[in-house]
Amino acid sequence: MHALGFIDQRKMRKFDVLCQTPIPDYDSEKIRALRDRFKLSQAVLASVLNTSLSTVRQWEIGDKHPSGPSQKLLNLLERKGLDALI
Repeated sequence: MHALGFIDQRKMRKFDVLCQTPIPDYDSEKIRALRDRFKLSQAVLASVLNTSLSTVRQWEIGDKHPSGPSQKLLNLLERKGLDALI
């Protein structure tokens, strides 16, 4: 639409942001299933996500929930696989 001159570039950026699909929440079961799918230990998953082992443990217990960059990385791992993060 911007290329055709219907809207300016600033409005086009806002439109693009609104069209993005939201990142799903990852609960303890989904994280465990994701880890099992790729045959990763908690320590390796923590290393791939650049977080601590205790954080991954707390996610799987349900004491904490991933947010922000961690959620985005988990979603990327789920959609694209381990090669996308390494």
